[in-house]
Amino acid sequence: MNWYVSPPGFIRGLFKETVWESKSNKILLTFDDSPTEEVTERILEKLSQTNLKVVFFCSGEKSEREPDLVNQIIKAGHTIGNHGYNHKSLLFSGKPELTEEIKKVNKIFKNSHDIDIRYFRPPYGRFTFSLETVLKNENMINILWSLLTLDYKNNLNLVKFTVGKYLNSNSIVVLHDNIKTNKIINQVIDMILAEAEKRGFEIGEPKECLS
Repeated sequence: MNWYVSPPGFIRGLFKETVWESKSNKILLTFDDSPTEEVTERILEKLSQTNLKVVFFCSGEKSEREPDLVNQIIKAGHTIGNHGYNHKSLLFSGKPELTEEIKKVNKIFKNSHDIDIRYFRPPYGRFTFSLETVLKNENMINILWSLLTLDYKNNLNLVKFTVGKYLNSNSIVVLHDNIKTNKIINQVIDMILAEAEKRGFEIGEPKECLS
């Protein structure tokens, strides 16, 4: 499990164009699988209360179904990332298929929300060397993580363990905006903030953490 929760240096070294850690020595919070009708607004309210800005990695398919939620994310000042169209694994996709998938989602956000997407995260974090080449051609950056909270397992004790063991001052943290985390997501956010404060770590914003 460890290599997936907090990918080791040798894996990071294989993909040198991919961003694994914050570049500002501040923690960056990111949410995958957005938007979700039952969850997104609750997350946005929590982020507003704590004055946090994050990256929402959005599914193209879900964003087409929930354009109002996407607008709420944008209006709140958060950053939109591309998370593929329908959350299928891209592990065995070639360059043409990867290019089509990425452009399809980017086009949805450009046409419906007039935004240009800079960041991509492959569904499940699964990708090959081809993805870095495709993203470079599209002037985009692959954003992975240094801490996967495992919040989707809906187990606060497990999240507490992973955060306690792997949270660093420059962590890129993955949380999930989906039905699996519906009951615990606000508690998870509080847990991360409390642990960061205890260790003297700061929470950053996407622009400073990814520039």
